[in-house]
Amino acid sequence: MTQPEEIHDSPTGWVHKHLQQFLATDGKQSRGATPRLLLTTRGRRSGVLRRTVLNYWTDGPRFLVVGSNAGSATHPAWYLNVCAEPEVTVQVGAEVFQARASTATADEKAGYWPQIVATMSSYAGFQRKTSRDIPVVILTRLAG
Repeated sequence: MTQPEEIHDSPTGWVHKHLQQFLATDGKQSRGATPRLLLTTRGRRSGVLRRTVLNYWTDGPRFLVVGSNAGSATHPAWYLNVCAEPEVTVQVGAEVFQARASTATADEKAGYWPQIVATMSSYAGFQRKTSRDIPVVILTRLAG
């Protein structure tokens, strides 16, 4: 029997705290202004599994997450990872499933962005703070 791969959780203090709280309660105590999910990606250079917690929104059956990195000049590592390997694992509440990540087109983002900043106004500030386009990532559940 093969051992499951080890998952490396985000070492960032506040992210790690939210992640542990999510795992301990299946996401029940990890809610702020928006619900949160766990995203597990494969490191684009290391090849190891990496997990983080993200706010999410929905578009029908799809989940939307934002690569803000608090408005820094660089994309978050998880976003670079999904660009390199779009098949990811998502946990929403107690449910875990495989999904495909894709960056929203400019038109798609224009439709999503008002909903996102209406619930998390800090994202508008993050976009003003950086010259890069903050990506919205669409997570689409894979069949099976």
